Amino acid sequence: MASVELPTPVKVTELPETPLTSGHINHNDLPWVEQGGGIEMKLLRVSDDTGHWISMNRFQPGSQLPPHRHSGGVFAFTISGTWGYLESDFRSTAGSVVREPANTAHTLYVPADAKEPAVVIFFIEGSLVHYLPDGSIWGISDGHTQIADYIALAQAQGHPVTRDMLLK
Repeated sequence: MASVELPTPVKVTELPETPLTSGHINHNDLPWVEQGGGIEMKLLRVSDDTGHWISMNRFQPGSQLPPHRHSGGVFAFTISGTWGYLESDFRSTAGSVVREPANTAHTLYVPADAKEPAVVIFFIEGSLVHYLPDGSIWGISDGHTQIADYIALAQAQGHPVTRDMLLK
């Protein structure tokens, strides 16, 4: 066998660093804001670079989101409680990780007989298109609309939240 000449490895310490700053936010520093219908939210992160956003939601027993379709994929991590989709038969419980592929449409709900609120962190790519039963679109949400909504709701509810607090 002939020996193979391997390239000289790159020294990682000599590579230029990515000019991005690391961010840190503790969700305990942010207030829960009421969105209505037994749904509360904390917006944890919005990335201009990627379009990703992270939302932490608390859903009271019996609450339900309007039907919506995701333009990108979503991961959901359930901290406590139980929830599911009207269109599926699974139930997410504490410790569950749920993957929602891009272009998924569903209606999230928490069973009315649930013993506690469902607390879920969503890692979202892109936007959500909210629609009515007849299929007409009534709204689109992305990271930036969520920043505006979160700040407006927080301030209206007496919490001094600013944009700078969310973009750390």
